Amino acid sequence: MSRYERERGAAFEREVAGILTEHLGVAVRRKLGQARDGGDDIQVGRFRIECKRRQRIAVYQWLEQCTVAAGERDIPVVVARADGEAAIAVLALADLLPLIAGEMGPPPANANDAP
Repeated sequence: MSRYERERGAAFEREVAGILTEHLGVAVRRKLGQARDGGDDIQVGRFRIECKRRQRIAVYQWLEQCTVAAGERDIPVVVARADGEAAIAVLALADLLPLIAGEMGPPPANANDAP
């Protein structure tokens, strides 16, 4: 990997950390040395985030890399942006479902169940 590619990747990691900091209201920092250690780039609570800034997107490979780093307890997320495109976040559907359920709250009471 060239110096330019490393610098571009680090800049994207800082960009994602800045977006998370702004939206969550807590300081989020990228992990230094993670490339050498083979882990994720950013951790926020149980979310392990791998950031990729590339011309082409290889989401399944990156999600597998992040899944290994996350282990069984944490939630792997890949944030990627192709040239000229908006950033996207990718996670397994099995990890997304509890997040959606938590956002929606308890299901409404069924009117047919009323006494």
